[in-house]
Amino acid sequence: MKDEYDFSKGERGKFYRPDAHLNLPVYLDDDVRNVLQRQAKAKGIEVNELVNDMLKRDIAQET
Repeated sequence: MKDEYDFSKGERGKFYRPDAHLNLPVYLDDDVRNVLQRQAKAKGIEVNELVNDMLKRDIAQET
């Protein structure tokens, strides 16, 4: 690593996008993922839809 870097030609905010959407990866334990996959398949939906529904219900219980 250099002692100094020259940012004199840098442009502040060049890559900033206020409307950017960030998808965060969620890593599940194997046993949890297997259960969720079985439940989603039984309901005929995707795992992400099942997990979102579960999380929304949990959030609603807190309020």
